[in-house]
Amino acid sequence: MLVRTLIIYAVMLTCALAFHDNTFAVWELKEELQIRYMNMWELFQQLEYVTDEQRVIVYEEIQHIRSEIQRIVDELIQHDKSQHP
Repeated sequence: MLVRTLIIYAVMLTCALAFHDNTFAVWELKEELQIRYMNMWELFQQLEYVTDEQRVIVYEEIQHIRSEIQRIVDELIQHDKSQHP
């Protein structure tokens, strides 16, 4: 457990001190994007067993996650364009 903590700390420190100004912000956005993809996957799994009334709610949640994913992708592109004009 301590070894994992030290490795995670070393990776985070490396990301924070890397050459690009927005490296940590980009890392955070990529992590957030991965979480949203996992949420989307779970919602698709829920579609296998939900009732018709619940299906409408799941569809709404899928649309919400899609908009969040698009926002994150737009921010990542904006960070990349600011680093590589």
